Amino acid sequence: MPSLFRLAIHWFRRDLRILDNTALHFASIQAGSVLPLYILSDWKKEHHWTGPKRQSFLCGNLASLAGNLETVGGKLVIRCGAADAELEKLVKESGADAIFFNRDPDPFGRAMEAKVETMARKLGIHCEGFHDITLHPAGEVLTQDARPYRVFTPYSRNWLTLEKPAPLPKPRDLASPKEIPSLPLPDHSHWKLPDPQAQIIEAGERAALERLKKATSGIIQDYKLKRDLPGEPGTSRLSQDLRFGLLSPRTIYARAAKAQAETRSSKAKEGIDTFIKELAWREFYMAILWHFPNVLEEEFNPEWRGLWWAEPDELFEAWKEGRTGFPIVDAGMRELLATGHMHNRVRMITAMFLTKDLHIDWRLGEQFFLQHLVDGEIASNNGGWQWSAGTGADAAPYFRIQNPWSQAKRYDPDGRYTKKWVPELRDVPAEKLYEAPKDARPLNKAYPLPCVDHREERDRTLAIFKKHKERTR
Repeated sequence: MPSLFRLAIHWFRRDLRILDNTALHFASIQAGSVLPLYILSDWKKEHHWTGPKRQSFLCGNLASLAGNLETVGGKLVIRCGAADAELEKLVKESGADAIFFNRDPDPFGRAMEAKVETMARKLGIHCEGFHDITLHPAGEVLTQDARPYRVFTPYSRNWLTLEKPAPLPKPRDLASPKEIPSLPLPDHSHWKLPDPQAQIIEAGERAALERLKKATSGIIQDYKLKRDLPGEPGTSRLSQDLRFGLLSPRTIYARAAKAQAETRSSKAKEGIDTFIKELAWREFYMAILWHFPNVLEEEFNPEWRGLWWAEPDELFEAWKEGRTGFPIVDAGMRELLATGHMHNRVRMITAMFLTKDLHIDWRLGEQFFLQHLVDGEIASNNGGWQWSAGTGADAAPYFRIQNPWSQAKRYDPDGRYTKKWVPELRDVPAEKLYEAPKDARPLNKAYPLPCVDHREERDRTLAIFKKHKERTR
């Protein structure tokens, strides 16, 4: 059967894999030859929502992708600049008659897609975007009156009932043209960024598949019991793989469903159910961003827009550096700085501490996280921060304020996580990590006293929210 297209460009974006890649799959079966392309951003030195850690991980993924493409007859071409302009240049240079890509969920990516589609129409070539980043598009999971959900539980009930798409095979032979010039594979210096100086998780599709194998071989069976314990290896560690598309959500769901079908343990089945609901949470936040892109600028709940926030000061700097005097908060922030990762339960603790104990705007915390998280995902990060601040979709009510001392006692009962990341507390008995030091005596000479009194700041937060609510009635 003759091919529909002579040469198709596959524009890689957040899908840095060859297995179960929707746009790459259809490009390979509809075109005689496929030209894989990745376009580097051209900003330098600093960025509002990324930093050295994530860009270094990206570079490792691109190196891995280039090698993986060679195994299926592909050659990765690297370009740099605005995507629409670079794609137009490459179309004219290569004679390509089609562009295939997977769609982005955020408003910035969607805006560029519109420019690329306009450019393709001008050139008279085929251009096709595919849904790939979630199991279900935002427009597929809607209420009975076709409106987007604003609360997770009814969204998840609907989401769970829908048939999940099956994974796609990897292409057999892309037959990429070899003569197309390419920029070299980048490292973090491309953006003039400093050395990330962090223990970043291994990059590449193969490493991601190994993590998935490990997760489905035992971790997700205990997920309900251990996912909230930062001192235990109880999470899948797949978030960065979903963020960069090293794994597709279809593959993850299929492997999890297979593991669930193969176990007879009701406890293991419950664990896998809990894990699958985390996939639904990811898609819920992406749907929120799709339908309500204003959440990146303002509170999702209009009731809290215009809420007073404190000016960032030395307390904000102490939070960023992990020296607040609240052990589990400092442990989380130091883990973030050292690895580009933070346990999800601790993300909630540190975020609520910043917004409810220090009264600092969630947007500043959101930005700091995105500049350091290897798995920094705009939708999930925004959703998590607004949840903690009490301003978002399905958020914790403003009067539900986590106590960092009791959170540490509940989720890090032996202090294992805290002592790992705050080594000056290694010799402090665990029970002393769960309450403010008495008599203004520090836990030891090397560790600061708490920067605020949690009870006092909790009362202050309640007063701030209550005053705002009364003023805006």
